[in-house]
This record gives sequence, C-alpha cells and structure tokens, in this order.
Amino acid sequence: MKEEPAHRINRHIRVPQVRLVGDNIDNPGVFSTSDALKMADELDLDLVEISPKADPPVCKITDYQKFLYQQKKKQKEMKAKAVKVVVKEIRFGPNTDDHDYQFKLRHAEKFLQEGAKVKAYVFFKGRSILFKEQGEILLLRFAQDVEELGKVEQLPKLEGKRMIMFIAPKAAKKK
Repeated sequence: MKEEPAHRINRHIRVPQVRLVGDNIDNPGVFSTSDALKMADELDLDLVEISPKADPPVCKITDYQKFLYQQKKKQKEMKAKAVKVVVKEIRFGPNTDDHDYQFKLRHAEKFLQEGAKVKAYVFFKGRSILFKEQGEILLLRFAQDVEELGKVEQLPKLEGKRMIMFIAPKAAKKK
C-alpha cells in the first residue's frame, strides 16, 4: 500500500470550490478549484489543502516544501514548550518507623518544591497485607504533612501488593 501525503496538493484536490487564504492572495475568498490552480501556476507555487474538513476546504498558495518545513518547525517548538512531568517515587513499608518516615518526608518535600509529582506507595510483603489499614493511615498522614506543598491527585488505592497515592505540586517553580 502506498502511503498518502499529509496534505493534498495541486491536481490531487478534487473538490469543486476552495477557500483561498495566504499572504500572496489579494482578495481571500471562495474560488473554483481550477481558478485557484491557475493562480498558483501564475505564481509558480503550489495549491496546498490545509483544512480539508472545512466547507469549502481551505487552501493556501505556497511552496509545498517550505510549507512542510514550517509545519515541522512549529511541531518542534510545541514539543519543546510541552511540560515534561517528572514522577518521583517514595516507598514505605506498612510498619515504617518515625525516623525513616521523616527522612522520606523531607525528600518528598524537596521533590514537590522542584515541581515533580510524587508517587508515594506502601509495599506489602508476604503476610504484611494484613496491615492494609496501617498503610492507608500512613499515606493519609503523609498527604497531610505535605499539604502546603502539594495536593493529592489520587487518594490511596490498593493495587496488588501496593497501596498507591499521587501528589502533584501546588505551584511548580520555574528553574
């Protein structure tokens, strides 16, 4: 099977009328496809369909290679601007003592200040699954202790041998 190009250009546009837009058009509006093709030929450029779902489809008179280059450039910029979410994990046991808890709490606070999400979970080994309530109490206490830095995205939920809770930073600080 032959792969179809991302945009229909020139003779591949098979609709009776198109709406022309662009920098090199004196009066944008609806034209017959044959007239639009003639205008593109006169300018030695391509007729590119940029919005096929519109009624009538929107076309632009431009150099197709330049158009593709600009599209790739826009996508690259959007990808660079996209926020990358970092998830840090903090693992507890159902019987984590106070010193270890405080140590992990300080790490979680640091992660939230840096703008990372925190995935806190209690891991139940063997028969320690009997202490489900203890694990939930531990996670809820943890959520309460980091309340000023982050908000709970997902309350404690048991998944297999883990009880998981997600905390998102309240105001991510920009670096």
